[in-house]
Amino acid sequence: MTSAAAPGNDPAPPPASGPPREPQSIAGWGAGPAPGTGPAPGTGPAPGTGPAPGSGAAPWKGWAAVCAVSLGIFCLITSELLPVGLLTPVGAALGVSDGTAGLMVTAPGLVAGFCAPLVTVGAGRLDRRLVLCVLIALMVAANLAAALAPDFAVVLAARLLVGVSVGGFWAIAGGLAVRLVPEHQVGRATALVFGGVPTASVLGVPAGTLLGELGGWRTAFAAVGALGLVTLTALLVLLPPLPATRHITFPELPALLRENRAVRAGIIVTFLVVTGQFAAYTFVRPILQEVSGVDAEYISTLLLGYGVAGVAGNFLAGARDAYRTLLVVSSSLTVILALIAVLPGPAVGTALLLAWGLAYGGVSVSVQGWMIKAAPEAPESASSLMVAMFNFAIAAGALFGGLAVDGISAPAAPVGGAALMLVAAATVWVTAIRRTSRTPG
Repeated sequence: MTSAAAPGNDPAPPPASGPPREPQSIAGWGAGPAPGTGPAPGTGPAPGTGPAPGSGAAPWKGWAAVCAVSLGIFCLITSELLPVGLLTPVGAALGVSDGTAGLMVTAPGLVAGFCAPLVTVGAGRLDRRLVLCVLIALMVAANLAAALAPDFAVVLAARLLVGVSVGGFWAIAGGLAVRLVPEHQVGRATALVFGGVPTASVLGVPAGTLLGELGGWRTAFAAVGALGLVTLTALLVLLPPLPATRHITFPELPALLRENRAVRAGIIVTFLVVTGQFAAYTFVRPILQEVSGVDAEYISTLLLGYGVAGVAGNFLAGARDAYRTLLVVSSSLTVILALIAVLPGPAVGTALLLAWGLAYGGVSVSVQGWMIKAAPEAPESASSLMVAMFNFAIAAGALFGGLAVDGISAPAAPVGGAALMLVAAATVWVTAIRRTSRTPG
């Protein structure tokens, strides 16, 4: 795609042959493309490239490929967030503070943010199957290097490679569902692909924490590397060839952000919600221990409970529109994070942690749905922008939380997160009002 065709989101009437260039009301944006509403001809991946939906190929092959991509997303996001549950043991073993250990989350987040658009553009005409496999292989090598690292500097260098893998894979995977399944199944397939994000956040991290407690933090990193090998095998076996269907250019990305108000709003909300989340969640272990008084031996169990609640939240959000979901999520998390910072007691802390997981579980699928609906003619470009901001926000949240923990105290991290959630809720509300006022009655 050329930069001239990329934005296509200004208020001017679009050509008669194309789709509307900007949705009229954000209140109707769902968690992904509604079944049967994939990109219109000429706006999405070219029909017939890769396995043509409904072309006679066995339906299970397309869904198997979707599952392989979802597994890749799960593996990568688990790898990115794995240190959340291992900060204290890694810091103790390598002689760094909890705040410094938080750089294991900050560093890959920053790199992923830069690499989402860079890899999307740099991949050019390369087969997407090849690109995804290379990125997974890089993640495997990075985790094995971290498992064998003699000091914190080596761990941090390995975490930078994880960031490259996460940013590139997530951005490219966003536009693949339409090429793998029939048109009427695109919505469900997209939800499944991005279901790997919240599932990793709420299940992968607790599982890694448990492995770290049972066999040491190095075992946890090695286990994620092994899972990456399984994922690489699945991609090689299940994904068909996926030749590039268009060439994205660098000018297209800022043009899309500049000219599409819906995309801009989605990017801002993504930054606020994710930064607030990870300012607190990166340091959930010291918060539970110092504020709630939870014994260290129960942390992994509680994080597994958080994970189950988060998966439930993901499915609840998947059937609802993005505006209402994000408004409820940001408002709820404002209250939850403020309370978990000040209310003592293991029972209270446990209840708030479960509510936290339930609320945050719907974020990833909702922001992805927002972006796809905001730019249906440029889903890969919109996804790369969202992925970049999502990962910058993870890094910003971890850094902000680390400064708060080291400079003030553990409770300062969720308090700061609550403040950002409040601003996010206000942003969603104001955006909805403004867009509704422009919608013809």
